[in-house]
Amino acid sequence: MQDINKTAVKEFFLVGFSSLQKFHSAIFYAVLLAYIMCILGNLFIIILVRIHPTLHIPMYFFITTFAVLEIMFVSVTIPKLLSLLTKADKSISVTGCFIQLYALNTSGETESFLLALMVFDRYLAINNPLHYSIIRSNRFCCVLIALPWLAGFIISFIPVIFTICLDYCSPNEIDQFFCDLAPLQNLACSDPLISNFATMSAAITSVTCPFILITFLYIKIIQVILQINSNEGKKKAFSTCSSHLIVICLAYSTVIIVYIRPKGSHYDKFLALMYTVVTPMLNPYIYTLRNTEVKNAFRKFIKVNQASF
Repeated sequence: MQDINKTAVKEFFLVGFSSLQKFHSAIFYAVLLAYIMCILGNLFIIILVRIHPTLHIPMYFFITTFAVLEIMFVSVTIPKLLSLLTKADKSISVTGCFIQLYALNTSGETESFLLALMVFDRYLAINNPLHYSIIRSNRFCCVLIALPWLAGFIISFIPVIFTICLDYCSPNEIDQFFCDLAPLQNLACSDPLISNFATMSAAITSVTCPFILITFLYIKIIQVILQINSNEGKKKAFSTCSSHLIVICLAYSTVIIVYIRPKGSHYDKFLALMYTVVTPMLNPYIYTLRNTEVKNAFRKFIKVNQASF
């Protein structure tokens, strides 16, 4: 009898910020501005690193890759959010929902592994400067940069495929502005135990493990920096890590708050807005405004263009 009452779901409905209907215009323009700033900021980093020879080192190669990932990450969720804020139709096809889910998880997990790789780069540069010459080769950099992408694509695939295999029936409303694993698993008619376990395992592998590695490497980096005799040397070493450390704190703090804290609060969507919109918007400006080499490269770029006119 239970099987007879099941109805195959052909689409989901994203609730979004429907309870804040009168604020939709304000939210729309704020999100649109953040999206434009994020895209422009990351494109600026990509172009500047590409054209300026002094930035052709592994650290900025990794930052450029991170900028590409940020553009992908925000482009998975924000266009749909803007559509939800302007249209009465809140539906998303089952196929579209799972494509968004996989793309979001892949880009997010790849970013997590890339952040760990960037700390490893700083660790070699500061703690083992002689061995750092190995990582400076283009071929080795390409191999290293492929690893986070490969890990992101594979690890995110496992919980997504188990979630796709669940049975879905009414209700089919997702109380979020994008498709995420937990809300979809909560909607399933079948037992999501295996899917939940796969999701937890993926989270431990792609978030907890990189975070532990990052913490360990930064402890080693700080120990080395404190052993530097000159204050100028300490300041220079800290300056190469400060921007990345701020980005890590922003990234992991928002993700931990959203996914570790108890669910069910009406603030969940605003917290999700932080790590899908606000944090990606801030990251490129943290890397540029706090980075002396990037600022110097930008000044030279401006002078060259002014001279050409």
